[in-house]
Amino acid sequence: MKWGVIGTGNMGQVLIDAWLSSNVIEQDQLYITNRTIDKAYTIQQQYPNLHVCETAEQLVSQVDIIYICVKPLEIYPLLTKLRDQLSKDQCIVSITSPFSVERLESVVPCQVARMIPSITNRALAGITLVSFGEQITKEMKGYLLQSSRLYSTPEIIDNNVTRMASDMVSCGPAFFGYLAQHYIDTACKETDIDQELATQLTEKMFIGFGKLLEDGHYTLPELIDKVCVKGGVTGEGIKAMEVELGELFPHLIHATHTKYFEDITKIGAQLERKN
Repeated sequence: MKWGVIGTGNMGQVLIDAWLSSNVIEQDQLYITNRTIDKAYTIQQQYPNLHVCETAEQLVSQVDIIYICVKPLEIYPLLTKLRDQLSKDQCIVSITSPFSVERLESVVPCQVARMIPSITNRALAGITLVSFGEQITKEMKGYLLQSSRLYSTPEIIDNNVTRMASDMVSCGPAFFGYLAQHYIDTACKETDIDQELATQLTEKMFIGFGKLLEDGHYTLPELIDKVCVKGGVTGEGIKAMEVELGELFPHLIHATHTKYFEDITKIGAQLERKN
């Protein structure tokens, strides 16, 4: 099958790199386009055998599977422009959480799926969050799942947990990366450790931390218990975190969900205007 990507920003490029690194598809099976077309040609410099299309319409005429990697409020205008070209044998795949598969199916005459990636997919790891439309064939569903297993672990989710699951999988690396960077910066201000060493130690810790979980040595609670020796330094650090974290994570979840529902409302208004 031939694949297409409309939108070669951060996540579009992550997917392209993951697919070609894991041999999901060959370069000459991939067609890409972007509103700023120079970005697509820059990617072609790295993968010279993929195809750059000057327009989304040109791309759709060439491919079987179309990944939509644009901002949530850009999806509906894009799909309305493309829908007359789409056939029932093609499949639209959105990577954006607020645009549900039900709404995708209301706009286009083809098969649809939502597959939310993570930046961890670039390392051929992490999760892909998956939801399928009612019209997707068994064959297409199996093909998409099997393909995603080459660079991630696909997890089929219900719509009611989409935002929270996406917070954990897709936003999580940025959230915990932010906390780690803040920890490094504070350590450098409060002690004699320098930025380079603090960064190196923290990055290596994260790699080892992930390996412990991946290999099944410990669960998160077990890991905390093993490191947090009674009366020790780690225990005192945990006490400080218990006091200072306070409502951080409730506030974080509230903020992401508020933005999510704002986008859903705006998408709903776009769809209502078509009627």
